[in-house]
Amino acid sequence: QVQLVESGGGLVQAGGSLRLSCAASGRTFSTYYMGWFRQSPGKERAFVATISWSSGRTAYAESVKGRFTISRDNTKNTVYLQMNSLKPEDTAVYYCAADSTATIYGPLPFNEDEYELWGQGTQVAVSS
Repeated sequence: QVQLVESGGGLVQAGGSLRLSCAASGRTFSTYYMGWFRQSPGKERAFVATISWSSGRTAYAESVKGRFTISRDNTKNTVYLQMNSLKPEDTAVYYCAADSTATIYGPLPFNEDEYELWGQGTQVAVSS
């Protein structure tokens, strides 16, 4: 059973940067599509970014496009979320998730229902 552990959250001023990491156990990490979601207080969990097996395809929520970058290192079983130009509205608990059912040329998963594995979350707080 693959387990996901996020790290890298914290408190940062607006305009600053953070890099989140999500380490996965298990031998089949490279075949999983990976995603990042976030949940702010009082709001539903929302899609942030997703990446395909080989990093060839990525997609982002409109609210983070141009500021966030998702990447992965399959040799380290780790997916990253580089967050630049952070805004107070980026404050949330960030979760990484894995979709083990997507095929290599299949569509990128945007909905949380498409992901069956989740990390415990890491808190990001952006002060104004």
